[in-house]
Amino acid sequence: MSTFHAVVWMDHSEAHVVMFDREHMQAQRIKSRSHHKHQGKTDDIGTFFTHVAKALHGSHEVLLCGPGLARNEFRDWCGKHSAAVSGAVVDSVAADHPSDAQLVAMARQYFKKFDNMAADPSLT
Repeated sequence: MSTFHAVVWMDHSEAHVVMFDREHMQAQRIKSRSHHKHQGKTDDIGTFFTHVAKALHGSHEVLLCGPGLARNEFRDWCGKHSAAVSGAVVDSVAADHPSDAQLVAMARQYFKKFDNMAADPSLT
């Protein structure tokens, strides 16, 4: 099983995409072109989500988090437009505004539990 994970903190204005394994971490910030949280044009949101999905290309397990609805909207968008990312998304959880280091620490804890459950067929 691969240890390569990604965690995305997002709202409607930006996404923090952090890809990591046991030894490495790579962070990327993607800004939305929409300047209004919930009033962005559909095309702008679609473009924003496309950039986030491209950043996640090759990730095996993705945890989405953020303070509002953008993470769930992204998950739904992936279901229609990016099957590979949709299949990699394991969960969507509420999270305020953590630093990238706090985000990775939270994701490492989450994936440790997730991987243990996935490895033990009696737990599924």
